[in-house]
Amino acid sequence: MSNTNPTDVKITEALGSDDHEFLASLDADRGMFQQIGDSWHGPLGGWARFAFFIAIVIGIGLAYSFYRAVTADSTDILLGWGLTVIGLLVMQGFLKEWMFARMNMLTLLSEVKKLQVQVAMLNDKDS
Repeated sequence: MSNTNPTDVKITEALGSDDHEFLASLDADRGMFQQIGDSWHGPLGGWARFAFFIAIVIGIGLAYSFYRAVTADSTDILLGWGLTVIGLLVMQGFLKEWMFARMNMLTLLSEVKKLQVQVAMLNDKDS
């Protein structure tokens, strides 16, 4: 009679060399810029690069709109540029939320992969 858990066997069978390569590509002490770069790869990498570009464009527009609001000479112009600043801030916030959620998802995925490898190694050690 074997003490092998069927779930552990399925995890061991599911782990491939690509999982080990994925874990090797992710360092333990990754900084924010490394994590941003890592999010540019994979199935949503194109969208992540596009979102990063849009975030830069929104940031430039935000700085310009703020400058125009500060230098406005009438209340109507101030109100228009001020509302533009608020709108761009909201857009920037939602975009950054998506980008950081993706980075957190990749971090959690790496932790799950590490657990899978540890379970597979423990299963091999018990056999």
